[in-house]
Amino acid sequence: MQEFKNYLQRFTTITDEQFTDLSSELKIRVATKGEVLTVTSSKTRSFFFVCKGLLRSYILDRYGKQHIIQFGAENSFIGDRNSVGFEESNRFYVEAVEDSTIVVVNLNFMDLAVASIENFALFNTRRLNDFIGESQQRISYLLSDSAEDRYTHFIKLFPHLNLRLPQTMIASYIGITPESLSRIRKNLVKRNIEPVPARVAHVG
Repeated sequence: MQEFKNYLQRFTTITDEQFTDLSSELKIRVATKGEVLTVTSSKTRSFFFVCKGLLRSYILDRYGKQHIIQFGAENSFIGDRNSVGFEESNRFYVEAVEDSTIVVVNLNFMDLAVASIENFALFNTRRLNDFIGESQQRISYLLSDSAEDRYTHFIKLFPHLNLRLPQTMIASYIGITPESLSRIRKNLVKRNIEPVPARVAHVG
């Protein structure tokens, strides 16, 4: 729990005592690489905070092809927000990309934290706004940018993930085939172009 407490204390006024009081609403889970944590058609009132490792959420289309929605690395949240907030069935699978240690955070924890911690609601709103802004930005480049621009954009936003993810997952996230991504990488090397990281975006 220490990593999660440290994270909250960076952004909220939660005290050690308050965290201890609320920690009964939390669970630690260790996931092995390839383990599926949530599946579609089920309902959940919990989401995940990644202490160590890397998770991904994805959907399957009618042909069984995976489309990655989100990555969750250290100090980030990942889960199906509609299922958690509105009791809808999960639309996404959540899977461990690496061996991971996560905190399972249920909705009751969030409600109690908002009620008892002065600036927790503001923290939660800002985190949600960040997520919405990054999602809108991603939709924009998926609809309007070239395949190469999508890849360089990914590298600029998530430089810490590029070497941790297989090429197939990066290709899925930016909406191209692995073969196209391989060609793009080769062309960038030939042109001696190295995408320069901008800001490190949240992944969850």
